[in-house]
Amino acid sequence: MYTNEDILKACDHTLLKQEATPDQIKALCDEALEYNCASVCIPPCYIETARAHAGDALTICTVIGFPNGNMTTASKVFETKDSIEKGADEIDMVINIGMLKAGCDDYVRDEIKQIKEACGDHILKVIIETCLLSDEEKVRMCRIVGEAGADFIKTSTGFSTGGANEHDVKLFADNVPEGVKIKAAGGIATLDDAVRFLELGASRLGTSRIVKLIKG
Repeated sequence: MYTNEDILKACDHTLLKQEATPDQIKALCDEALEYNCASVCIPPCYIETARAHAGDALTICTVIGFPNGNMTTASKVFETKDSIEKGADEIDMVINIGMLKAGCDDYVRDEIKQIKEACGDHILKVIIETCLLSDEEKVRMCRIVGEAGADFIKTSTGFSTGGANEHDVKLFADNVPEGVKIKAAGGIATLDDAVRFLELGASRLGTSRIVKLIKG
C-alpha cells in the first residue's frame, strides 16, 4: 500500500512549460522541499535560480535535447556539461527518435553513452517518447539504455501526443536489464494513476499535478 508520502518521495515535481517564470520556479522548489519530493524537474535556464533559492537541500533535475531530441549529439553533450556545472544533480535526456526508427541503434546507444560520460556520477534518465514508438522499438530501447549505462528509462516528455500508460510501464518492467529503473511521466493526473505506476515497477514519477492534488 503506497501512502501519499511514498508517492511524493518518488515525484520529480515538474515545471517545463515554455511560459514558466523565475518566480514560478522558486514556488516549485518551495513545494518540493515542503512535500519532500524526489526532485524538481526544470528547464536548464533556471538551474542557477533554483540552486540559489533552495541551496543544497533540493535535488535539481533538468532536461537535455528537450522536447524533440533531434539536436546533434555534440550539442546535447555540451548542454549536459553546462547544466551540471550550473548545479544540476540529475539529467533527463531525449533520444533521437528518428534515428531509432531508422534502425540506427548504434547512433542512439553512442549518444546516450556520451551523455552518461558527461554526467559522471550524476543520474541519467533517458526519455524515449513511447507514444511515437512501436512495442518492438520500446523493447529495443530497454536494451540500448542498459548497454549505454544510463540509470533510468523514462516514458515521455509530456509534450508529444501521449504520456505514460500502464501498458508501457509494464513493458519496461518486463524488459529492462537489471539495474535500470523506470520513470513514468506525462499525463499522471490522479493519485490512483501514481500508485498504479509504482505498483507496475516505476520508481520515479514525472508530474506537475501530484503536489497540487495532495495540497487539495
